[in-house]
Amino acid sequence: MNQPSLEQIAVQLESPNSRDRLLALVSLRQFPAADAVPLIKKVLYDEILPVRSMAVFALGVKQTEECYEILVKLLETDPDYGIRADAAGALGYLEDGRAFEPLVRAFYEDTEWLVRFSAAVSLGNLKDIRAKEVLLKALESEEAVLHQAAIAALGEIEAVDTVDRLLQFAPSEDWLIRQRLAEALGNLKTEKSISALKFLAKDPHPQVSQAATLSLERLEEGSTEQ
Repeated sequence: MNQPSLEQIAVQLESPNSRDRLLALVSLRQFPAADAVPLIKKVLYDEILPVRSMAVFALGVKQTEECYEILVKLLETDPDYGIRADAAGALGYLEDGRAFEPLVRAFYEDTEWLVRFSAAVSLGNLKDIRAKEVLLKALESEEAVLHQAAIAALGEIEAVDTVDRLLQFAPSEDWLIRQRLAEALGNLKTEKSISALKFLAKDPHPQVSQAATLSLERLEEGSTEQ
């Protein structure tokens, strides 16, 4: 099957059928960002939410100078919390250090947990140690998904001094939290981390035990390389 040209995709993005517009966005993956972004912008305010959502995500993957400003504006002003969450996630994909402040603001000020969750995940993607205080705050939330995001992100930013706080989640009844903890500890090398990983490697849930085993292997490989 022949791939459509940019001209064909531009026409497809004008189609009254939302499925055509979604397929057109998928087709843009093969084109360089400079060609794709002007077309992505055509459906950034589409009447159909899944089309908008995919367009916002695409701006995190196809990166040009203007993507950052567009995504920050969506994060800060869009009335739809799903789109704000998508924008927060896309900012993490950009890995642009300027996104630190808008993501922190979104975490503290947005009332929707999904936006705060995306902001926490993206703060981990930025790998900026300044996010530590925000992520520790997320651990105090009542939302389990925020705990998952914050634990993973604290591992991403290699906040070794938070290990004691993270280990409080080792007995969690939520296996996803235990899995995120096992993954995060693989980036946080301390004696307590290794002890906890040996404990989690015997976890009854296979995904937790597998994650712990992989993290232990990673820490051991790091020791032999030094």
